Amino acid sequence: MAAFSRMIPHPMNFAPIGAMGLFGAAYFSRKWLAVLLPLVTLWLSDLVINNLVMAGYYNEFTWFYEGWYWVYGTTALITFTGFFTLRKVEFSSVIGSSLLASAIFFLATNFACWPGNAMYSQDFSGLMACYAAGIPFFQGTLAGNIFYSIVLFGGYELANAKIPFLKSA
Repeated sequence: MAAFSRMIPHPMNFAPIGAMGLFGAAYFSRKWLAVLLPLVTLWLSDLVINNLVMAGYYNEFTWFYEGWYWVYGTTALITFTGFFTLRKVEFSSVIGSSLLASAIFFLATNFACWPGNAMYSQDFSGLMACYAAGIPFFQGTLAGNIFYSIVLFGGYELANAKIPFLKSA
């Protein structure tokens, strides 16, 4: 469902991937799975988006887009951050982790598009201009991380409270 939610109309950067990484970091006993699940979800949805939805922008089947490693690496970093920030799952730690995940994604991916980009001067003011241009996208990242974290963590807690079988699992 998370991969599918990336393909329905939504605000820019409003995605479940960061929240999935945080959720996995908090609850998965197999930590490698907490890192792998959001990455695989991101890749599968990217395959559909790049080769069906946005196919006109690519000359051939696209397995990975230019600079993909920044987005995927940042997604892994967000999950690793969750291992530390979500040792105790509480509303405040979930919201705080969502805020931190949004900041990490914004800072890393906007930094990645600055070097060598002719739109920005290759100095501090160019970097700041690149970050300023990314602010409208940050709103979607922040909203998506908070929304999907509330849905995932809240849904899990609600299911645990309402379905006795899950408490023992």
